[in-house]
Amino acid sequence: MLELKVGIQLASLRQPFKKALHTAAELGAQGVEIDARNQLKPRELSQTGLRQLRKTLEDRNLRVCAIGFQTRRGYNVAEDLDRRVEATKDAMRLAYDLGANVVINQVGRIPPESSGAEWDLLVQVLTDLGQHAQRIGAFLAAETGAEDAADMQRLLDALPIGSIGINLDPGNVIVNGFSASETTKLLARDVLHVHAKDAVRDLAQGRGLETPLGRGAVDFPELMAFLEEHEYRGYFTIERENASNPVLEVGQAVQCLRSLL
Repeated sequence: MLELKVGIQLASLRQPFKKALHTAAELGAQGVEIDARNQLKPRELSQTGLRQLRKTLEDRNLRVCAIGFQTRRGYNVAEDLDRRVEATKDAMRLAYDLGANVVINQVGRIPPESSGAEWDLLVQVLTDLGQHAQRIGAFLAAETGAEDAADMQRLLDALPIGSIGINLDPGNVIVNGFSASETTKLLARDVLHVHAKDAVRDLAQGRGLETPLGRGAVDFPELMAFLEEHEYRGYFTIERENASNPVLEVGQAVQCLRSLL
């Protein structure tokens, strides 16, 4: 049976970092996702700071479930690419040092054809990051939603096995006009982490809208069943981008997730 491990993306609480840790523990989370661009910068965290953070997490009975590291450009863009890759590797080291094995980022535009300079660059960079991940023990999880799942699967198939994984965000998938069910079914084998986010399609406006968890179109029991077929044992981490009352809505999302099992 699927083990439900609930995480909270600290940025969703919109509180100062230390207060957000305290709030996440009070809301009943087992894990937290830390933003390595805006909350903790890997190169600015000393060994003393790292030890203090581990102690703070331990005191609150929390684990780090993932490190979020959203770059301004994808790994398909040559401009400033070396710096972007090194920064991603730093985020991987931070994840490992904090006991997590997942770093979440968009990989960038996936070209429509499996050939050409942009495709070759993307495959080359992700292969390099995959080799680094094998050494470090923390892996890049590509965010879903910006592209069709078949294109993401095509990219995964072009990489050495185990290079990267998937951060499944069914809310993002729906917002971008794709099927959360079909995306999960196709990519479940490679899912390393799940963002528990809900959404609906507004047909009148032709766009997707984020909703509180349980009030959108995502069929979470079905999603969990697909993941269980592949023995998923990672976290379901609550992300709320547009909450009017973040702490209240994240707390309600924790209860909603727990009610599913």
